[in-house]
Amino acid sequence: MRNRRATHAAIVAAGSLLLASAAVAVALPVAAAAAGCSVDYTVSSQWQGGFGANVTITNLGDPLNSWTLTWSYSAGQTVTQAWNTTLTQSGAAVTAKNVSYNGSIATGGTTSFGFNGSWTGSNPAPAGFALNGVACTGGVVPTASPSAAPSASPSASPSTSPSTAPSNPPNTTPDITVNSATRYQMIDGFGAAVSIWGSAWSTTETQTLVGLGQNQLGLSIVRTGVSPVSSEWSTQVNALKTAKSYGSGVKIIASPWTAPAAWKTNNSRVNGGKLKTDYYDDYANHLNSYVQYMRNQGVTIDVTSVQNEPDWHPDYDSMDWSGTELQNFVCTQGAKVQNTKLMVAEAVNLNYAYTDPTLNDACARDNIGYIGGHLYGTEASGRLAPYARAAQFAKPVWMTEWNFHEADGSGSNIWGNPANLTVWNETLDDIMRTVHKSMESNWSAYIWWYGKRYYSFIGDGESAYGTTAGAPLKRGYAFSQYARYVRPGHQRIALTKSAKAAPLEVTAYQGDGKVTLVILNRSTSAVNNAVIQAPQNVTRAEYYLTSQNANVAGQPTGVNGGQVTVNVGARSISTLVLTL
Repeated sequence: MRNRRATHAAIVAAGSLLLASAAVAVALPVAAAAAGCSVDYTVSSQWQGGFGANVTITNLGDPLNSWTLTWSYSAGQTVTQAWNTTLTQSGAAVTAKNVSYNGSIATGGTTSFGFNGSWTGSNPAPAGFALNGVACTGGVVPTASPSAAPSASPSASPSTSPSTAPSNPPNTTPDITVNSATRYQMIDGFGAAVSIWGSAWSTTETQTLVGLGQNQLGLSIVRTGVSPVSSEWSTQVNALKTAKSYGSGVKIIASPWTAPAAWKTNNSRVNGGKLKTDYYDDYANHLNSYVQYMRNQGVTIDVTSVQNEPDWHPDYDSMDWSGTELQNFVCTQGAKVQNTKLMVAEAVNLNYAYTDPTLNDACARDNIGYIGGHLYGTEASGRLAPYARAAQFAKPVWMTEWNFHEADGSGSNIWGNPANLTVWNETLDDIMRTVHKSMESNWSAYIWWYGKRYYSFIGDGESAYGTTAGAPLKRGYAFSQYARYVRPGHQRIALTKSAKAAPLEVTAYQGDGKVTLVILNRSTSAVNNAVIQAPQNVTRAEYYLTSQNANVAGQPTGVNGGQVTVNVGARSISTLVLTL
């Protein structure tokens, strides 16, 4: 995966470098037009071994119908990709020619193009440029006298290796138009759970999951369990502290699976059983004690659920509630849980019967901050959709758990193969599709099950499944297309699509001076030269793609004012980040 260039930019050229070469005597043909130019060459970003550059040509002479710009590198730099130009390189010499839509430059007019390149050792800017054979001195070469001998005209032969980067002619009808005037939910984040009953993530594993650097996944929510035994609370402290300190804006949600056995009607931690009503206050104090314990360890618990899956009673830690019982508990006891916001209640399939009673009762409603639910069966029941009652009372909806891994039946080494097609198909068509649909449903968070597991975001090292402990997996890279770039506090905004973009599943977000689009292409065909219309001019465009054979790989873009052009690969998920 290429480093996110904005994070690790080491700009060699401070600002824009206006470069002018020494005057070169050039003999012009009889009655030749006056010629002159200046070139603005900017290293827009630089990372280890690579860089991006923008070039703006200003024509100071008579109008041009076509142009060829040449320069040479002095330190062995190599151009790898280009857009809005046809660019070739021979040794140190680079030649950039206009494409069909930007050959004309009026007197005083400008045109721009961009490219990516590689470097070793150093990356100095070129010492000079020539436009159509005339050195760009910042002045104008006068019309030659009739006696002047004609010079050889610039070669008009086409490039032997035309650029395959997206092209973006001016005033193109857009395929995706972003409308920032129409706004939807605020995003709280994307996350995963630590082990509820097992060991904690290591420091390095936590950093991989929440960090924003190279080969890190950018999770902004971590889910943990509230054990009924207080002596077990310390297990996750270090991982949660690391997540809070190393990540950016990371939230912690704590979910209890059961109260202590003695407080329940079945006198057991397992197989459901209800919380006895005369222990309601003890349970509230139990939750509060957990929150305060973690707070004293330096870990803020942002959200505390009243119950994980109140409608599921398996032979492991569990506890049974009805929607009315949850409402009564939250109304009478919810205020006792301090320094956190309560969530009701993580039903298996976001069953509204477990949340509507609390939302409909002002006493209970005032004591909660969030509505939670799990994805199991939610789509089939028609509830992978906006929750109108929650929106009515401004309670964000979080999807707090889903676990789906049927790509190989009982499991095999395919999970350790990053290019395995079966795993990729399940990731794209099931996992990432439901993330997209949850965003379209105005949900504010999507939290996967364990972050560290052979079928999850980083491997757990189990030899039977072929993963390396702590190493990012394909599913993690795909999920990071949301998690790394759609950050807490961003807000989803509207967009429209053309027929060309119809196969694409797209959501857009605005925040931190940026517009971010996550593009899911589950079709078997690429959508090339897709034009995205931003709400205003774009100063920088970054495009990253994950597919069967790529992991958050940087892709070229074409930028023209408020329009950006990209090639959307078949069977891929990608993220376009526009700095306005």
